[in-house]
Amino acid sequence: MRTAVLVEPNEFELEDRPRPSPGPDDVLVAVRDVGICGSDVHYYEHGRIGDYVVEDPLVLGHESAGEVVEVGENVTHHEPGDRVALEPGVPCRRCAHCKRGDYHLCEKVTFMATPPHDGAFTEYVSWPADFAYTLPESVSTAEGALCEPLSVGIHACRRGSVGTGDTVLITGAGPIGLMVLEAARAAGATDVILTDVVEEKLEFAKERGADLTVDVTETDLDAAVAEYTDGVGADVVVEASGAEPSIKSTIDVVRRGGTVVLVGLASEAEVPIDVLELIDNEVDVHGSFRYKNTYDAAVDLLADGEVDVEGIIDFESELEDIDDAFRRAMEPTVVKGMISLDS
Repeated sequence: MRTAVLVEPNEFELEDRPRPSPGPDDVLVAVRDVGICGSDVHYYEHGRIGDYVVEDPLVLGHESAGEVVEVGENVTHHEPGDRVALEPGVPCRRCAHCKRGDYHLCEKVTFMATPPHDGAFTEYVSWPADFAYTLPESVSTAEGALCEPLSVGIHACRRGSVGTGDTVLITGAGPIGLMVLEAARAAGATDVILTDVVEEKLEFAKERGADLTVDVTETDLDAAVAEYTDGVGADVVVEASGAEPSIKSTIDVVRRGGTVVLVGLASEAEVPIDVLELIDNEVDVHGSFRYKNTYDAAVDLLADGEVDVEGIIDFESELEDIDDAFRRAMEPTVVKGMISLDS
């Protein structure tokens, strides 16, 4: 099978690898669509993300969907021909985190495209059947692949308890910020504000239903939010950029008694925060790491037409053109690139 392998920073090689066989509890999936995530780009450029270092050739790609071509002997809920989205993190199922239901916090998780585990920029993937989610006919495999970033948005909104009538502020209008926008609307938010530093991304967010967009290089965010909310502030602030100024701004624009959810990964581990302001305003601050129990909801939302994920796709490329696709994905105005494999 054809496989794109990251062999050096900024260099893929196409290899022919043996097609895997499914284990007794696995499905063998012919990969159809894989999204290019920001983490993929970071590994491509730098060969590492924090403590995760690419020391050996690595297959990237963790936003994936395809068609089941073979099932293991114990698999009863999938059959060849099923189109499925693959949840990329498989936990140990035995640790304290898994047993309490927080399987996304499992420290022994196997996560696609996180060293040393290979991802989905390949023709076939064998994956545990219970982490493969059947797609109805109305949902494409491109949409199925983007259940992954949509899941990040769903989980962030759950962490912030976004509900009917809420005003939600999202910092960062990249793929995750836009997926938080979709999830927040589906959860009942009536007003959604997005910020960014790239005007084209803000215009795109406006087209996708943001009620207010703020270019923080030109406009004082605190003043803009105060004016929009009659001085109250946002009920929930979701930080999706990882930019230090945006992280610091969250406690200035959230209302008293409101909630801040941190999703974006900062380049520095420590960011100064006014703790007295947090206490005085009784602000809840939550981290949001990946997701849990979101894929069924993501598929249902897509099937019901409640969210749009295909609209964020800027381009599709073939596996053979993956180097060019990654260079294109690095352009500041690009939101999402996809690798599409032959059916």
